[in-house]
Amino acid sequence: MELRRQHQHGYEFVEEGQGPVLLLLHGLFGALSNWQDVVSEFATDHRVIIPLLPVYEMPLSQAGVPGLVAYVEGFVAAIGLPASFTLLGNSLGGHVALVYALKNPARVNRIVLTGSSGLFENSMGASFPKRGDYAYVQERVGFTFYDPSLATQELVDEVFNVTNSNAKCLRMIAIARSAQRHNLSKELTKITVPVLLVWGLNDTITPPPVAHEFARLLPHAELRFLDHCCHAPMMERPVGFNSYLRRFLHATEPVVAVAA
Repeated sequence: MELRRQHQHGYEFVEEGQGPVLLLLHGLFGALSNWQDVVSEFATDHRVIIPLLPVYEMPLSQAGVPGLVAYVEGFVAAIGLPASFTLLGNSLGGHVALVYALKNPARVNRIVLTGSSGLFENSMGASFPKRGDYAYVQERVGFTFYDPSLATQELVDEVFNVTNSNAKCLRMIAIARSAQRHNLSKELTKITVPVLLVWGLNDTITPPPVAHEFARLLPHAELRFLDHCCHAPMMERPVGFNSYLRRFLHATEPVVAVAA
C-alpha cells in the first residue's frame, strides 16, 4: 500500500481506513513510511492516522518533547479526532505519546510503545552523526537495525541531508536533549490505560532492560519481545509486531455502553 499524504489545516499526515482510530507517532529520525506495514494490516478495520512530526522545521524555541506534544494536541483538534483513541509511538514518538497521555488522559484509551524513549535512550549509538561523513552516517543509521541492510540508501541519504543542515541539526540536538531531560520514571504510574510494549530483543538504543522498567512502572503493561530485532520492530519484524498488536487491540477493546 502506497501511503498518500494529505495536507489540511497546516498539517501533513497520512490517513487510511475506517473504524476505531489508531494514531501513530514516528521517532526523531523516523518518517511516515516507518509505519507502512501497520497501515497495510490495520486500515482494513481501523482509521489509521500518522502525522508528520515537524522535528526539523519547528521553531527552535519549541524544539523539544513539550513542543511536539503541543503539535500533536493541535493536530488532534484540527482534524477532529473522536473523544478517545489508541496511541502508538516508536522511539521519540513513544515518549511524545506518553506525555500526551499524561496531559490528556481522557483522550487515550490504549497505548502501544516500541523502542520508546522516556526512561533511557542511547541516541544514535552514543553520538550524533558527523557532518560530511557519509560512511559514518551510514554506519550509525545501520546501528538502528539488527540487519544493517535495512538502512536503505534512501534512509541514509535523508539522515545525511539532515546532518548537513545547520538549522535541522540544531533542532535535532535540541529535541534529543529535551528527551533526555524529560525522564518519566516518576509519572508513569499515573497512566492507567492498557499499554502494550513491543521491543526488539537486540535493541541497542533502548535496550531490553528499559522495556522491563517500563513494564514495572506502568500499572497495566504487557511486554512482548521480538528476536533478531533492534529499535524499529514494526519495520524489522512487521508480521510479529502486527500479530501482537492485533491480539492486544482485541483483548482490550473498549466496551461501548448500549442504551436500554
